[in-house]
Amino acid sequence: MSLSRDERFARLRLARTDRIGPVAFSQLLARFGSAGAALDALPGLVRKSGAASVPPPVAAVEREQEAGMRMGARLVVLGDADYPALLAELDPPPPILWTRGEVALLNRPCVAIVGARIASAGGQRIARGLAGQLGQAGHIVVSGLARGIDAAAHEGALPTGTVAVLGGGVDDVYPPEHADLYARVVEQGCVVSESPIGARAQARDFPRRNRIISGLSRGVVVVEAEIRSGSLITARLAAEQGRDVFAVPGSPLDPRARGPNELLRQGAILCEGIEDIERAFTTLRTLREPPSQPLTYQGDLDDALLDRVAALLSPTPTPRDEIARALNMPVAQVAAALLELSLAGRAELLPGGLASL
Repeated sequence: MSLSRDERFARLRLARTDRIGPVAFSQLLARFGSAGAALDALPGLVRKSGAASVPPPVAAVEREQEAGMRMGARLVVLGDADYPALLAELDPPPPILWTRGEVALLNRPCVAIVGARIASAGGQRIARGLAGQLGQAGHIVVSGLARGIDAAAHEGALPTGTVAVLGGGVDDVYPPEHADLYARVVEQGCVVSESPIGARAQARDFPRRNRIISGLSRGVVVVEAEIRSGSLITARLAAEQGRDVFAVPGSPLDPRARGPNELLRQGAILCEGIEDIERAFTTLRTLREPPSQPLTYQGDLDDALLDRVAALLSPTPTPRDEIARALNMPVAQVAAALLELSLAGRAELLPGGLASL
């Protein structure tokens, strides 16, 4: 069943509402059945104990849509028929995606290649060659359009199709010297972003960008990366999402080999060529359980109950099951309380049923 034009607009507006991230978005949809109904109910959900989560004006959302249309971008909303199937399996999935290029590539078999921005010539050669081989074998290569390994992977996969996921808006070409590569990806592949049109990438945007890179892909290959790097964050997210994690080994003398070598110690799949990837994909493996459905609670929540739930939160992420056990409450009731606390700015909802201050 396709979404109506009004519901697609409401989903974009709900996704752009302050303090509503993917977790709150999914819970609101589950609780009220549609984004339109959730927007109508939002004022009543926000308590006097915190600032309101106010949806952006209709005119502001219309301006974002118009800006996307002017540049030939296409909005893909959770619930659309062409929303990427693998991404929809995430718990929770990104509510909306802006795209430029061939949207159908997002539903083709994808493999991500990520790695160091300051990459060695050898590392770039490996990434470019592996991307080309993956493309010839029918895979779409996904990366983040960054310097180094990302750029090499896109270059290698351009003839067969590649997907670039951005931290800023779908029109935010970064780094600037990749303007030509960006244009070729738009022409021969697809550029994707969860951020608003016109947004410039901030540090906080890259974990969300990395989550989409791994979420679109069946597996993630790390070519070069230092221990503390965004590439290893992408690998960790991939493992949490039930994706295969591959690592190209390197010399212990090169700091850029420490990341992949550490991943191998942690159980990543050794990748010396496409044969290792294809072998892993054809091996019968235990699949992760599908994501749980959002819990719904229709009863009333008074301020005293919200205060009791809030008192158990800390900066350390806490499972909502533990909060429910501590209060001897149904998990669905605690989930509803956490949702209202997040809308009031008193809690942060995190993937995996976690919450923090």
